[in-house]
Amino acid sequence: MFDTVVIATDGSGSAERAVEAALDLAARFDATVHGLYVVDTGEVETTPEEVREALERALATTGGRALSFILEAADAEADEELVTAVREGDPADEICTYAMEHDADVIVSGTRGRHGEHGYLLGSVAEELVREAPMPVLTVRQLEGEPNPERTEV
Repeated sequence: MFDTVVIATDGSGSAERAVEAALDLAARFDATVHGLYVVDTGEVETTPEEVREALERALATTGGRALSFILEAADAEADEELVTAVREGDPADEICTYAMEHDADVIVSGTRGRHGEHGYLLGSVAEELVREAPMPVLTVRQLEGEPNPERTEV
C-alpha cells in the first residue's frame, strides 16, 4: 500500500513526532523513506540584508539537525531504506514537487513548526500540503504539554 513515504521536516517538536509516525508506517509496509527539509527562500528574502547571510546559515544548520534526527531515528529502526534531501523555495510547493518526483504514496508532516502559535496568521505548511498535495498527507500534531525545542518559555 505504501512504497514511498516522504517526511517533511523543519526540526520542530511536531516534526519529530511526525518522524516517529512515518518510520513506524514505513516499517509496517517495508517502504522507502525520504526525509526532506526545505529552506524557505521567502523567509530569507524578506529579512534585512545585513542579517540574511546569518539566517541562511541558521536555516542550513537547522536543516542538517532535522535530517540527522531522521537518520538517527531510522538507524534505530534499521529496516527502512532512507534518502535525505534539502530543497530551497516555498516549503509546501517544494514538498509537493519532491513527493511527485519520487512517486510518494504519502507525505508525513508535523502540524506546528517554527512559526508556532502564529501559524494561523502566517499560513501553515501542513495546511497547504493537505489542500494541495495530490497524494494523502498524514499530519502529526505536537501533544499538549510536550516541550517544543524551538521555543523557550519565559
